[in-house]
Amino acid sequence: MDVLGALFAFTAFIICAVVWLLPIILIAASDKTTGREKLAWVLAVIFITWFAWVFYMLLAPISRPRERYGYDR
Repeated sequence: MDVLGALFAFTAFIICAVVWLLPIILIAASDKTTGREKLAWVLAVIFITWFAWVFYMLLAPISRPRERYGYDR
């Protein structure tokens, strides 16, 4: 029975770790932002948790890259 409890605890730990890392992975793989802005969003998710990820999905990118417009100002 002790092995079953340890297996359950390990499985619960893995599930919690994946759920916690999911927003970080999604932001890192996203094309919405680049460079320092992406780093800032990842740090916000680490320190503010899921609320920052929700804001990322709603607000990112904060500033549009020039190449999206097709011209330089």
